[in-house]
Amino acid sequence: MSNGIRDKVAIVGMGCTRFGERWDMGADDLMIEAFEEAVADAGIDRTAIKAAWVGNALDDINVGNSALPLAHALRLPMIPVTRVENMCATGTEALRGASYAVASGAVDIALALGVEKLKDTGYGGLPLRTKGLQNDLWMPYGAAPSTFAQLAGAYAAKYKLSLPDLKRAMAHVSWKSHENGARNPKAHLRKRIEIDAVLAAPMIADPLGLLDCCGVSDGAACAIVTTPEIARSLGAPDPVTLKSVQLSASNGWESQYGAWDGAYVPTTRKAAQRAYEEAGVSDPRQDIDLTEVHDCFSVTELVTMEDLGLSDDGRAAFDILDGNYDADGGVPCQIDGGLKCFGHPVGASGLRMAYEIYLQLLERAG
Repeated sequence: MSNGIRDKVAIVGMGCTRFGERWDMGADDLMIEAFEEAVADAGIDRTAIKAAWVGNALDDINVGNSALPLAHALRLPMIPVTRVENMCATGTEALRGASYAVASGAVDIALALGVEKLKDTGYGGLPLRTKGLQNDLWMPYGAAPSTFAQLAGAYAAKYKLSLPDLKRAMAHVSWKSHENGARNPKAHLRKRIEIDAVLAAPMIADPLGLLDCCGVSDGAACAIVTTPEIARSLGAPDPVTLKSVQLSASNGWESQYGAWDGAYVPTTRKAAQRAYEEAGVSDPRQDIDLTEVHDCFSVTELVTMEDLGLSDDGRAAFDILDGNYDADGGVPCQIDGGLKCFGHPVGASGLRMAYEIYLQLLERAG
């Protein structure tokens, strides 16, 4: 009978590049930058790594869409390497693969790395026929801004929240992330913004304005995972351990039956339920002190607060405006600036979020 990975896997080292317009670097350079920080943090040689996973979603790091670019760039010792892709969960999927390998006892030390070099492709967050997005099942509602604009509209309609009130809450989300990101040397956008500027920004997909949307950037992030026993032998007396890594993928129900009201994300709720159960979290509002969530748009973060059980349904906008998710609030969210300030190099984002939590737990974040 399965019993999950709780406390069977420790993160012994992590690394993260500066995110941004890295015109002077290729994907291999970004992988090396993140990897070198991670192995130095872990205090190991690359020969200790016995298996590796690389997450890459949109820029095609080439060599037949395989993981060979990872093995070549990092000069890994001819170990098994695997390339994974799972849309915006790609970086987390790499971490899941490496963690499950350690938890199963298949390897002692594994590597997870996510990388994306989007600026060179011209990718601007809109569907490109060259990227496979012509398949209607991939993006059933068109471009990402229009998809999440529908989430915003459905949320406002369900809870009888006026769009101006919703936009004020969304603007607070963006303002808060920029306040945090301005202090982070690895963030892409390090400029504070005013709430009025968010509200006055050009419209992208009503009600989402320009400053409700995260940007496109280049970046990589990396984790080295092992058993807690090995982590302690490497000099980490109280290592950061994983409580759960859960994934929930849609089976198409949302777009086929008309039963979904479009005001929440059912897969997020399912994954959260499984993760809390595996991790032993009985009351997320009491048990969780800090969150990193997927904030590709300001409304995404808002709705996710309810999907994670941190706000009551229909109350996230009010909790946001009350400052509950600010840096000095009850449960700070995106303390590093989030996707809003880092951008979204798709393969790297999930591991970048883990990197921030890792630094916070070790009291290294500053």
